Parts: sequence; C-alpha cells; structure tokens
Amino acid sequence: MNVFTLSWRYLWSRPMATVLNLLLLALGLASMAFVLIARDQVDRAFERDLAGIDLVVGAKGSPMQLILAGVFHLDVPPGNIALADVQQLQQHPQVAQLIPLSLGDNLEGFRIVGTTEAYPAHYGARFAQGALWQAPMQAVLGTQVAARTGLRLGQAFVGAHGLGTGGAVHAEAAYTITGVLEPCGCVLDRLVLTATESVWKVHDDMHATEDMDEEDRAALAADREVTLALITYRTPLAAVSFPRFINDSTAMQAAAPAVEITRLLSMVGVGTRVFQGLGAVLLAVAALSVFIALWSAVRERRGDLAMLRMLGASPLKVGTLLLCEALWLAVLACVLGLLAAHGLVALLGDLLMAEQSLAITGWQWVRTEVWVPVLALGVALLAAGLPALSAYRLDVMQLLNSR
Repeated sequence: MNVFTLSWRYLWSRPMATVLNLLLLALGLASMAFVLIARDQVDRAFERDLAGIDLVVGAKGSPMQLILAGVFHLDVPPGNIALADVQQLQQHPQVAQLIPLSLGDNLEGFRIVGTTEAYPAHYGARFAQGALWQAPMQAVLGTQVAARTGLRLGQAFVGAHGLGTGGAVHAEAAYTITGVLEPCGCVLDRLVLTATESVWKVHDDMHATEDMDEEDRAALAADREVTLALITYRTPLAAVSFPRFINDSTAMQAAAPAVEITRLLSMVGVGTRVFQGLGAVLLAVAALSVFIALWSAVRERRGDLAMLRMLGASPLKVGTLLLCEALWLAVLACVLGLLAAHGLVALLGDLLMAEQSLAITGWQWVRTEVWVPVLALGVALLAAGLPALSAYRLDVMQLLNSR
C-alpha cells in the first residue's frame, strides 16, 4: 500500500473518533463558508436592484424605509407625494431619468406597482410571453408571481387593497395580463407591473360616489399622487447638491441608496461577525480534537510504526502517514462543509422567496470560498504537526528493546 491508502485505512480504524472530528471540522468550515456565500449573494442582490438608481424620493420619514420600500419592496412607504412635485423634479437639469412608482395594492401578497415603461426597461426586462401593457388596467407579471399564482397570458385578476394579504378586494377593477417577464434575478421577478393610470383608476373608483359631479372628479384628478420616484443623475456631481435641495426646499425627502445600504450592511455585519466567531470556535475545538486523536494514534500504533520502519519505511514516510490522515480529514470536511453551506444558503433563498424578499441562490460559486479549503488545510496541518514530528522521531531500537 502507498501512504495515501494506508493513511485512509488508519483513519477509519477508529470510526467514532473520525466521525466526531469530521463533524466538528465540517461544522466550523460550513459556518465560515455560509457567511461568505450569504454575504456575497445579498451584496449581489442589492447591486442588481440598485443598479443605476442614484436617489429615491418620497414622503418625509425614514431614509432607510424609503430605500427598502422603493427599491427592494421590502417595507411600507411613509406616504405619497404630489404628482405635480414629481413632474417638476423631472424637469430639473440634474435629473437624467425619473421613474414614478405608485403602490397600494397587492395580488396574493405580490405588490402591484403602477409605473411607466422606463421601469422594466431600467432592469433590461425581457418577456417570456406577451408584451408590455398598452392601456390602463393591463398588467405584466414577474416570473415568480406567475409561478406562484398560476396566472397566464390573457387571464384576468383583481387586486386587494394594501401591500400585504388580507385587504379588501377591488372586485370591480379587474386587470388583464398582457405579458409575463423572463427571470431576471432582480426585484421585477416578484412584482406586478401596470400603468400608473391603472392605480389611479382603481382608487378613484373606490373613493368615487354616485353623487360626484364632473367638478368633483376633476378635483380628484388634480390631486394626483405617486408613492415614490427613482432618480438617475445626469452627472455624478449632482450627488453633492441635489439631495440637499430636495430635503431643504421641498415637502419631499431624498434618500441615497449607497449611503443607506452601507449603513444597513454595517448593522447586519454584527450578526455575521458573531457567526464567524462561532465558526472559529468550532474550528479551534476541531483542531484540538484532531490533535488529540492523532497524538493518541501515534501512541497506540508505536508497534505498527516500528514495523514499518523495519520494513524499510523512512522516518519521513512515517511522519507523512500522520499528515495524510489529517489531510484526508481536511478534504472530507471541506467537501461536507461547502455542501452544507451552499445547501443552507439555498434553503435561505427559498425562505426569502416564500416571503417575497431578496432573490438569492445557494448554488453559485463565490470567489472568497477559496479560503475555505485553505483554512481546512491549515487546521489539519496545525493539528497534525506535533504528532507527525513525534512519529518522524520515533526510535525503533529503543521501542524494540523496551518490548
């Protein structure tokens, strides 16, 4: 037998100890890998949804709430803003593009967003079926919405009031599906898109009464509102003055996504550091356990090691035998740890998808994962160093004389 085969046999000669060491090492590596993969996926999800959006404008309130509600559709917006104010912003020389969003209804928990054609175009949306709406009360479904609801092209549906399930149904205001989007891995996957006029019409009908005359309806139309506006700057220099202009000179509030997401990730970072600390503790315990197991193996196999020396094995080969046992453990633990980490991230992605949250996947290679095998190898070599040195220095004549 060569060194690798013999070390494999020796490794499994004590199955209970091997399984325990393997489990400890795999759990520590899985904890580290899970943090790396999950953080990378969350960062990618944020980057996809934030791409090209320099500013979010909405009602006065929390800037973080504006970002979560307007870009990621994970929170409730603080209120509405006047359409006239938004139209004035659209004419501002520092604004290259302004996309209005009107929220307020949902389809089985998926948000119905009134907007313009610029919104799906901003994310490079492509159609799996059909095309964009051509008139009010027509809608386009994201791929996740279509899969969950079972709705297809040409079918009709009605929305419910509010951004969560359980609201009053707008039974007399039915939408017709004109298109279904291809998966994009972005926020569009979990949205129902329609024209802004559709949202106005639904709520006009809800608030209208039979005794309203044309003057009342005209007044209702004059007070049009939208929920949020997504803005792209014409030049990067606008980031210096434009948000301050909105916050100080208008009744609206501006929130910079880059600033708020950095703040959000810094708060989440506390939890990731705790998780990484737990992984480090598990790796330390695993290293100690592997060290004890290999040190005990040297003491128990002194006779076998002496026999190998007598059969012509060099001291280096005997020491390498112990190192190979640790390397087998490192390889197995690395494979199990990475599989467990990817599986946990995939499970997290499924849970987030069920909650209509960020789109993340667990089955994607992350560049920082390269440190996981390096870490496994380092722990194994550290734990096996002293036992391997002890086997290397084994005095065969002294051992045989003692017997």
